[in-house]
Amino acid sequence: MIGGKAAVYVNTMFSLLSEGKDVSSSEALAVVDSRNMLGENALWCPREQVLWWFDVVSVVLWRFTPATGRVEQWPLPKRAGSFALRAARGLLFAFQKGFATLEEAGGECIWRDVAGIAFGDERFNDGKVDRAGRFWAGTLDRNVARPIGQLYRLGTDFQVTVMDRGFTVSNGIGWSPDDRVMYFTDTTARRIYRYDFDLVSGQVANRRVFVEAAPGHGGPDGMTVDAEGYVWSAQFDRWCIHRYAPDGSLDRSIPMPVQRPTTCMFGGPDLATLYVTSARVGLAADAEVTQPQAGNVFALDVGVRGLPEARFGA
Repeated sequence: MIGGKAAVYVNTMFSLLSEGKDVSSSEALAVVDSRNMLGENALWCPREQVLWWFDVVSVVLWRFTPATGRVEQWPLPKRAGSFALRAARGLLFAFQKGFATLEEAGGECIWRDVAGIAFGDERFNDGKVDRAGRFWAGTLDRNVARPIGQLYRLGTDFQVTVMDRGFTVSNGIGWSPDDRVMYFTDTTARRIYRYDFDLVSGQVANRRVFVEAAPGHGGPDGMTVDAEGYVWSAQFDRWCIHRYAPDGSLDRSIPMPVQRPTTCMFGGPDLATLYVTSARVGLAADAEVTQPQAGNVFALDVGVRGLPEARFGA
């Protein structure tokens, strides 16, 4: 055990083994020595064959080109909650209190005047684009105490709509391959929710619990959905990545060499590599010894393929 902080993970592994579940031996390989304080929002671009992400705390945008090993970074004007690829060119950002577009890395952000957002103690966190080109992003309570977070939908006309509310730390979002289900995470509640989803109208309905993680520190963070319809969830503070079946049962758990994996995303030429970002922020003083790779970006061969991420349609 690593300084006692892996207790939740060890208990989870014991439970899985006793139930005859698969505890994967896939090895997490650190591919970028980024040492991010809070690496977030892993995002694969099939056009350029690059992996994007950012460090929330250091306010830096990163890009990794696996074919060449090239790693680049650029400062951001403010702390970001999430971002997405745009259909034509560039990126869409949900900064903590507003939206902006970026034509190219290192350029100037174009701030978008979006009506319908009046933040107090909220700020944007994770976001994703549905296959109709709309951007969805949740908010969190900056004090991580009250369920004041909301789920927003940003249309391609830059009109925003509140779709649901009552979350403390909104996190990972994803859709089933057939676009009939939307997943949405509240880390503080230790839950991944499941909605009925209508792609044409962009409506969600019938929220219910898809997964409720075991009690203890941390819980489900960023997520993605693979081509088989299984949900992959980074388990913050729990040293692992979980794969859930469409019925919510735990199909597989992959150990990580770091305590705080944050997001996961399929990438590579055939979308067969699972990339995982991680964090160093808030770790114990002995973390440099017990988990020297904390904050790095990892790659895993998990034996399944992902789905290409949709682009914001404006």
